[in-house]
Amino acid sequence: MELKRRRPLQGFTTFIKTAGAYMAAGLLPRVGKKPIILIGGSLGEKYEDNAAAFHEYLTANFRDRYEIYWMYDPDTDYVQEKGIENAVPLGSFRNYLLFFRAAYTVHGHSLMYDIVPGIDKYIFWNKKTTMVHISHGIECFKKILIMPEDVPLLERCDIFNCASRYERHIKRDEWGMPEHKLPVTGMARFDRLPYNTPAKRVRNILLMMTWRETLMDLSEKEFMASDYFRATEGLLKNEQFQRLLSNHNAHLKVVLHPFMKRFEHYFKQLGIDSDRMEFRTFDDMSIREEISQSDMLITDYSSIFWDFVYMNRPVIFFTFDQEDFLKMRGSYLDLDNDLLGYKADTSAGVADALSTILDDHKPGNPRFSELSEYVDFTDGKNCERLAYYMFTHGRR
Repeated sequence: MELKRRRPLQGFTTFIKTAGAYMAAGLLPRVGKKPIILIGGSLGEKYEDNAAAFHEYLTANFRDRYEIYWMYDPDTDYVQEKGIENAVPLGSFRNYLLFFRAAYTVHGHSLMYDIVPGIDKYIFWNKKTTMVHISHGIECFKKILIMPEDVPLLERCDIFNCASRYERHIKRDEWGMPEHKLPVTGMARFDRLPYNTPAKRVRNILLMMTWRETLMDLSEKEFMASDYFRATEGLLKNEQFQRLLSNHNAHLKVVLHPFMKRFEHYFKQLGIDSDRMEFRTFDDMSIREEISQSDMLITDYSSIFWDFVYMNRPVIFFTFDQEDFLKMRGSYLDLDNDLLGYKADTSAGVADALSTILDDHKPGNPRFSELSEYVDFTDGKNCERLAYYMFTHGRR
């Protein structure tokens, strides 16, 4: 599946850069002597999630021992805005040269989208770099889709860190990953979150739905008729839902998944009440900040629900298309029994769950005590564990 639009002659230019960088890495002397670490995530488009959290940790603790670089999409400007040092544009010749000289690479989504574009065909030219898949969330909802271009990348990857023994079980028994590649180190971004901190009163609500592969190529008319759009529209226009927000002086932020970017304007046309509901685009906000500042979450199948359970904050799962979702993708969780929060399959059901939270003053997650079945560490040392494992179990 193409997650980025291909540029003209991209396959040819990728080969030229890759081959040139491979030869240059072997022939030209290096200026610096420190081992190189390359880190990237969110397709290079955002400084978020586990990859960014781990990059911050390494930069703060290991910059005297390693050359640490962040890979970014050159069509974005967040690197300049955030002042991220040692940032390298994805697809540049320097990007490929550093890849062949790196001691370690760490990616959150895919090596060829986060670290070095188009490398799937040439991945085994690099035999010395330790490659780490830090994951962009706990694997649970969606069963992994392994595309043909993913196979060599997964085979070449050395470390797939796991948030817990539960996640290691999935990666070992469902993905078929060898156990020696699966250290349980915890999820890096949890180090930034305050553990078990429910709000005194729920005021700020985040609505964030995940994406569907079946929506990507729909026409405007087809998308407007989809269950996804109609369910979201029905919830936002539900009278009880709107009344609850008003009665409790609550504020709703609606954020679409970044892969839904081309459909954002359809949602903006819904006539959302700007006093109580705010539509935010993925490009103009920080998911990290929104999670920490939100008192609760409404989602369908997004893995960010773990962040809210970790903080002991309510989650309402809006499973309006559960049957179709399971047929299309499948889930590692039992969606009828394993969801740590409230569950509703209609907009009225979501409003009823919200009434329980707001009217009955229940700011905590009702299934917070079950978090330990899925998350092994809450000590804020997940990055430290991953760094130690990476440095001690890397390729020699």
